[in-house]
Amino acid sequence: MKVRKAVIPVAGLGTRVLPASKAIPKEMMPVVDKPVIQYVVEEAVAAGIKEIILVTRAGKSAIEDHFDSHYELEAELARKNKTALLAAIQNIVPPEVSIISIRQPEAKGLGHAVHCAASTVGGEPFVVILPDVLVNNGGDKTNDLMRMVVEFENTGAAQIMVGEVPDDKVQLYGIADCGGVAPEFGESTAIKGLVEKPKQDESPSNLAVIGRYVLPGKIMSLLADGKPGAGGEIQLTDAIDALLELEPVEAYKMMGDTYDCGEKLGYLKANLAYGLQHSDTANGLRQFINALANEHE
Repeated sequence: MKVRKAVIPVAGLGTRVLPASKAIPKEMMPVVDKPVIQYVVEEAVAAGIKEIILVTRAGKSAIEDHFDSHYELEAELARKNKTALLAAIQNIVPPEVSIISIRQPEAKGLGHAVHCAASTVGGEPFVVILPDVLVNNGGDKTNDLMRMVVEFENTGAAQIMVGEVPDDKVQLYGIADCGGVAPEFGESTAIKGLVEKPKQDESPSNLAVIGRYVLPGKIMSLLADGKPGAGGEIQLTDAIDALLELEPVEAYKMMGDTYDCGEKLGYLKANLAYGLQHSDTANGLRQFINALANEHE
């Protein structure tokens, strides 16, 4: 079955980037000239997604507004003949892609946020994208999420994106147990289980879950039946563990670079990386970085 829908939970408070996220959603913080959420939606669209489901809460209307039309601004740009800027705000998503919002009434964990979209997803397979995390494929037209979708459509096995982390950092992540088998970049291998934040000497691998999932529709019933797990919340990881008892789940090893924009250092790194790829900023930013390096030699 084709994967046409993506669920993007955007109800988080963004406490790791306070005070910047006090008055604006963390997903609207800009990386170069676009908010983080736009990069994530563009990633989904490039992977063939036609329906974006934002799981949101009160105070996040700026995200919905960003993807809506802005008549006054568009009219002013047209009057001043600023065609490039006009196109940039009119073509954020293609006309065949829809974006809808669903409220998460209270914070009960990632699994609960995903399950809030159950009635809209129906029985279809779908993608889950965590908007804190940007996956940068360097402008490659075939992004990692697209490869995951193709693998799911070919095999029917749920796909969990993973990436290598230093051994002394495994306790910060959910870790995939692949039975000692390490997939090649851009390829998938069977998962035996997921371990949440293991101790270094007890970790089954250094393959951390990145924040991209391609899941069958049946995961929604597993989430509905799930009991609160870590932190007293409904965890997506627990539902994936239950899915593993029913059918294969695979770890897909990402090819791109990942940046956690939900924390300060990751956000700064993302701005540097994307700034060096942007035609308007690449040369000037490179010169600035070189000048800084020379000052500190």
